[in-house]
Amino acid sequence: MFRFKQFNVDQTGCAMKINTDGVLLGATATANDPLNILDIGTGTGVIAMMLAQRFPGAHIDAVEIDEQAALTSAENFKNSPFVNRLTCHPLGFEEFFNLYPERKYNLIVSNPPFYINSLQSPGEKLNLAKHAPRGFFASMIDKVAARLTANGALWLILPTDTAGLVKTIARQHYLHLQKIMTIRSFSTDAPHREILSFGMQETPLINDELIIYDGHKIYNPQYRALLKDFLTIF
Repeated sequence: MFRFKQFNVDQTGCAMKINTDGVLLGATATANDPLNILDIGTGTGVIAMMLAQRFPGAHIDAVEIDEQAALTSAENFKNSPFVNRLTCHPLGFEEFFNLYPERKYNLIVSNPPFYINSLQSPGEKLNLAKHAPRGFFASMIDKVAARLTANGALWLILPTDTAGLVKTIARQHYLHLQKIMTIRSFSTDAPHREILSFGMQETPLINDELIIYDGHKIYNPQYRALLKDFLTIF
């Protein structure tokens, strides 16, 4: 059980546990008055619940293809203060979109499987959670582009090399890169993650950077400020 300030997260049966990537995306993803939000690959449901906390007027659909993870996230939603605004769908995103062709979203987020070219991890569930087939991002971007509202935004967190591929795919589907947040562990480290925001409108690109640590177990003030409403350690 991972305890946040306003909700708890049971991680039973979830191959990918709560990690820095997920909480960073949950704390940063935003859009103009997001009343309808979609979380693709919700896992434990942590990102969906963080967004529910940040946007009290929003309803969040969360899709999860792994059956056990979907059961866990649904239970987490049920036990959260946001239960009336969270719905877990035990489906892949393609099946979900086929079942609900009319739904549009102001904000779509995903902390997706990203080790596209790496060796497969042992264990089927971990493979599903961590490894994307080459066509995964092309399919996701194609489907998402048709489901964003005119002013909607797609937010992803990715390793830097995968981020380059996704930027290319997004351009091919007429999604414009609107913001990049580069993530470093320490100021002297090379970036290891990028948070990307895409939209239907072409806008001036915003470049930002986040450094997690100032020293050994010493969190950077920007990181603390970003997560102070969520993590009990701050």
